[in-house]
Amino acid sequence: SLATLNAFRAMGVKIEQQGGEVTIFGVGLHGLRAAAAPLDLGNSGTSMRLLSGLLAGQSFAATLVGDASLSKRPMGRVIQPLSQMGAIIHSAEAGRPPLQISPVAALQGIDYLLPVASAQVKSALLLAGLYASSPTSVTEPAPTRDHTERMLAGFGYPLQRQGSRVTIQPGGRLTAGKITVPADISSATFFIVGAAISKGSHVTLCQVGVNPTRTGVIQILRQMGADIAIANEHLVGGEPVADITVRYAPLHGIDIPEAEVPLAIDEFPAIFIAAAVASGVTRLTGAEELRVKESDRIAVMAEGLQRLGVVAEATPDGMIIHGGKGFSGGKVASYGDHRIAMSFAMAALCASAAIEISDCANVATSFPGFTQLATTAGLAITEVN
Repeated sequence: SLATLNAFRAMGVKIEQQGGEVTIFGVGLHGLRAAAAPLDLGNSGTSMRLLSGLLAGQSFAATLVGDASLSKRPMGRVIQPLSQMGAIIHSAEAGRPPLQISPVAALQGIDYLLPVASAQVKSALLLAGLYASSPTSVTEPAPTRDHTERMLAGFGYPLQRQGSRVTIQPGGRLTAGKITVPADISSATFFIVGAAISKGSHVTLCQVGVNPTRTGVIQILRQMGADIAIANEHLVGGEPVADITVRYAPLHGIDIPEAEVPLAIDEFPAIFIAAAVASGVTRLTGAEELRVKESDRIAVMAEGLQRLGVVAEATPDGMIIHGGKGFSGGKVASYGDHRIAMSFAMAALCASAAIEISDCANVATSFPGFTQLATTAGLAITEVN
């Protein structure tokens, strides 16, 4: 979020921030201007993919760059359909950043069938559709998070939804409004899993976003036997929000339904920790997307689990985990991936000795203050520089 805000500041948008409140003075669909330098999006793949769509139809050039991790991530899945719309985007080898986006007079709408369920690609195309001369439609093979559609509708922009297909018309107008951002379920997941695997735990997480396109982790953990209750459900800014209470309960292995995979794609590192504690075997298939995140999360999690004494077998599109024995202590590498680091921190709740996790600076990417909050919740966790 901070990377995105800084990018818009660089393109001439006035943004004021005080505590947890951000005020953005909109410039209209055609009010952005060229930045004086490349837009540095740090570790944020979401920022790069969504901004690729938004900037594809601008009348000025833009260059998008990122850190070492982001520079390895494939952007071809966004570049290819945007090019069909008339965008001119040049990348490094194999579609990787940096991305150089050239100005165009206008984009053309397309009717695009996503080859792989991806909310980021869908959102990039919808944002590009704001600048197209004809309607843009995106059809997804499985449900993905729909925050972009909800937000556009909340700002008064017309969208049409027919089953798995969403269409955006050109020529609409966005009207400013107030937004309350719910607590993030991806961040909440680490504490949901921690409470689910730690005997005697009873944790309530307040005001968490429970958008049905994001709650796959809750469905998967419940199928494994987790005691998870949802209360105080209501809408905040068009997004469903609730309190989530988790009590410890014995877990068992399952075959994770592939239909749940897109709804929990960012939460699987933590789910793997739960699976290692659960009795029996847990199998994940249909999750090849995990190999192109901040790290190859299938390979990295399998390596870490094995180092901690868990029988875990990486497969091309998932993992097979033989659980029930908990974790030994030891050293694991997070490879600079924030979700890997936070997941193995929760593994320490069921470990026979200390777990040391390396390369954790990027935890601040998505969860500043994680260590302090985890300590408050009862983990014995220490940062070592």
